[in-house]
Amino acid sequence: MVSRRTAHDPSSTVAESAFRGDRRELVIVGNGMAASRLLDDLIQRGAEKRYRIKVFGEESGGSYNRVQLSKVLGGAESDAIMMKPSAWFAERGVEFVPGVTVTHLDTTAHQVHAADGRLHHYDVAVLATGSSAFVPPIEGIEGDDGRWKRGVFVYRTLEDCLKIRTFAHSGDNAMVLGGGLLGLEAAKALSDQGLHVTVIHLADSLMNVQLDRLGADLLRRQIERCGIFVRTGRSIRAIRGTERVEAVVLDDGTFLSARMVVLACGIRPRVEVARASNIPVNKGILVNDTLATHIPGVYAVGECAEHAGKIYGIVTPIFEQATVLADVLTGYRPRSRYRGSKLYTRLKVAGIEVAAMGLAEPTLETDEVIQVIEERKASYRKLIVREGKLVGAMLVGDVEAAASLVQVFDRGDPLPDNRLDILCSPDAGASEADRTVCNCNRVGESMIVDSIKAGCGTVQALGDATRAGTGCGSCKGLLAQLIDRHAGQAANGAGAPRNGKIPAGASANGV
Repeated sequence: MVSRRTAHDPSSTVAESAFRGDRRELVIVGNGMAASRLLDDLIQRGAEKRYRIKVFGEESGGSYNRVQLSKVLGGAESDAIMMKPSAWFAERGVEFVPGVTVTHLDTTAHQVHAADGRLHHYDVAVLATGSSAFVPPIEGIEGDDGRWKRGVFVYRTLEDCLKIRTFAHSGDNAMVLGGGLLGLEAAKALSDQGLHVTVIHLADSLMNVQLDRLGADLLRRQIERCGIFVRTGRSIRAIRGTERVEAVVLDDGTFLSARMVVLACGIRPRVEVARASNIPVNKGILVNDTLATHIPGVYAVGECAEHAGKIYGIVTPIFEQATVLADVLTGYRPRSRYRGSKLYTRLKVAGIEVAAMGLAEPTLETDEVIQVIEERKASYRKLIVREGKLVGAMLVGDVEAAASLVQVFDRGDPLPDNRLDILCSPDAGASEADRTVCNCNRVGESMIVDSIKAGCGTVQALGDATRAGTGCGSCKGLLAQLIDRHAGQAANGAGAPRNGKIPAGASANGV
C-alpha cells in the first residue's frame, strides 16, 4: 500500500533545492511504462521548476504501452499503443536521448556513461531499466553463425512484434513457449492471422501464477475453442533446422513441425547498469520505501526495482511506485512512502475476461472457500475469506463483480454474511459511487462520473482527464457504459482536470 502525508518537511534536501538559483540535473535511465508514469507525475508536480530532466531510451522511438503489444502483433499500427511520441518530450522541456544505451553510472563523479562514449552529468539519477525476456537454454536455437535461427523470436518489445508480424504467414506452424498472459496473447494474435498455433507451458496449468487448477482448466477449454492447441507440463528441448526453424523437440521426445518459435516464458529484471555501477542488487535493484538505492542520489522504479524482497511485473504497483518517487523528488509530499502493493490483475486473455487478487489457494485451515462453477456460461468464480474479510479471489469468464471485490479486498471491508451476495449483486460490498473502475491507475467511479458530467464524452477524453483506461485497457468497456449512463447529465463547468496540475490536497491518481 502507498502511504502519503501532506505535511511539508523543510529539512528535506530535495525540498531545499527548489529555492536554489540553478535547477538540478535529473536523469532517467529507461523509457518504458515506469519512466512514462514517473514523467507524468513529475510534470504534474512542477518538477521542471527545480530540475532539468533528461531521459535515455534504449529503443529508438517514444514510450509505448507494453501491456497492449498484442494489438500491434494483431495488425494495429504502432501509434495505437504509443503513450509518448518523441515530440512529447520537447513540448514539455524534457531532453530525450533515444536509441542510446547507458552502460553505467559513475556515482562518485555523478556521471552517466553512454555506449556512444558520451558523458552526462546528473545530480539525481533514476534507474527505470525494466525487464528483459527470459530465454531458457534450448539446444539448436543458434545457427552456425552464432545467431538465432530464422523464425525464433522473443515477445517483449514493439520491435519484436513488428518482426513477428512480418515473418508470420497464414498456414505456418507456430510454437509459443509460455502459457502466461504474454504467451496466450501472442498465441491468440497469431491464430487470428491464420497460423496453426501450439502453446507449450512448463507448468501443469495455464496462468498458474494467477489461477488455480479449476480456473486454469476453464481458461484452457476456452483457449482451445479459439483453435489453439495447448500442451502443459512440457518444454522445448531442442530446435531442429540448419539456418531456420523446421521443427521442435519437446522434453518428452515429441517431434513437432514448426516454422517459427515465439518465446514468452517470463521476464528478468534488468540490473546490468546497476551492477556495473556498484549499486547493490539482489534479484532486482534494492530500494527502500522512498525508492532510493543504497547509493545517495540514485533511485530505482518499476520492474527493475526490488522492494522488501518483492519485484512487481504488473502496472499497478509500478504506477504506485512512480507516484511516490515523484512526491519525494519534487517535495510535493516529501514524506510519501511506498509500503508495497496488494496484487490485483484484471485482463482479457485471448478474448476471455480474467480477474485475480490476493491468494489463489487457502493457507489456513480456517479459511473459507466459496466456488461457483457455471459450465454452460464458461464462468468460474472463487472467493477466499479469512475472519470475514476477502483475502483472495479469482474470476474467469464472468468478472462483473471485480470492481466491488477489489475495493473490499483493498480496504479490508467485511463481507456480507451471505458471501454469494457480493458475487450475485456486485454492488453489495461497496457503494457504487466510490468503487474502483480503473485498477491500474486507481481511479474511482465518482471521479469518472464527475469528469463525464464536466464534458468528457469519450473513453479517450476520460483517459486524458483521469488516466482511466490508459493501463491495461480492460476497463474501457465499463468506461463506455458509464458514459452512456451519465453523459446526459453533462454540464459545462468544473469537474474534470484542465491543465494537468494537481489541485492542493488532491492525489495524482484519483485515490
